[in-house]
Amino acid sequence: MFDCCAFALLQVPDASVPGESNIVQLIIDSSFLAQAVLLVLLFFSIGSWAVTAFKFWQFYLVQTQTDTFNEIFRRSSKFSDVHSVCDSLTASPLAGIFQAGYLEINSQLYQPDTSDQTRTGSVLQSFDSLDRALLRAANVEINRLERHIPLLATTASISPFIGLFGTVWGIINAFQSIGASGSSNLAVVAPGIAEALVATAAGLFAAIPAVYFYNHFTQKVKVLASTIDDFSLEFLNISERNFSG
Repeated sequence: MFDCCAFALLQVPDASVPGESNIVQLIIDSSFLAQAVLLVLLFFSIGSWAVTAFKFWQFYLVQTQTDTFNEIFRRSSKFSDVHSVCDSLTASPLAGIFQAGYLEINSQLYQPDTSDQTRTGSVLQSFDSLDRALLRAANVEINRLERHIPLLATTASISPFIGLFGTVWGIINAFQSIGASGSSNLAVVAPGIAEALVATAAGLFAAIPAVYFYNHFTQKVKVLASTIDDFSLEFLNISERNFSG
């Protein structure tokens, strides 16, 4: 008696296998339009996960190199010392902003029309020009941080509607099957309804992670944008203290 019960319990996990194979077979046997909907949703899902992986790696580099840049910037007494390490910290938005400000300062302190670039003095001609250069560089860096994130928003907004379209189409086919067979038996209705619900599930599967990571990365961009603004103001203040008349 015990052996029979144990054998029956060992057979229980295998009950999930037919269900999984039925879903796969349902997708294989579904209509061409339903398969096209699932394929489109698959592309959106793969694209959103690829963007998510890339942005995680990008923001990791941004944070690591920004911390390194801040350490060097606080420790250095000359802008030239900081500029010498910017090429190795290209992932940090602060390095790009510093280079833009450093270039603007040099263009004002040195005559660009002489062959030896004779220095004209230690006073900047226009701090407004320096402010505009920093603002322009900040916009470039923020746009770089926001790159590819809109794909997550697109996936989050459009995938449920694509899945809903597949659902509506599957229900239409289910009712057509009922009309053609003249029977409302569950065996006739169930395949079409199941096909429709698979499209809905696929749409939600693509949309839900995209919504979460879109909000996550958008918040990170906002924090970095605030850091960029603070650094731009600090750079401008240091420049005014050192290069004003």
